[in-house]
Amino acid sequence: MTEYGVILFHTTSSVMRAEKLLTKADHTVKLIPTPRQFSSDCGIALRFEWSQCEQVRSVLDAASVEIDSVHRL
Repeated sequence: MTEYGVILFHTTSSVMRAEKLLTKADHTVKLIPTPRQFSSDCGIALRFEWSQCEQVRSVLDAASVEIDSVHRL
């Protein structure tokens, strides 16, 4: 079974930018509603395969995308 992680963002523009960057870098990501158990200013979160966590964070860090938090689902 595939494990997923979710990244929360402060703004919708940040999550949209992150999706574009990660898709371009060949990562499989999906926009989802922010899970209830997590609090966020933005109602949209980005789901990704947990095994790719370090690579995903590297892409976002390199592009200076501000994230709220990262959680394992």
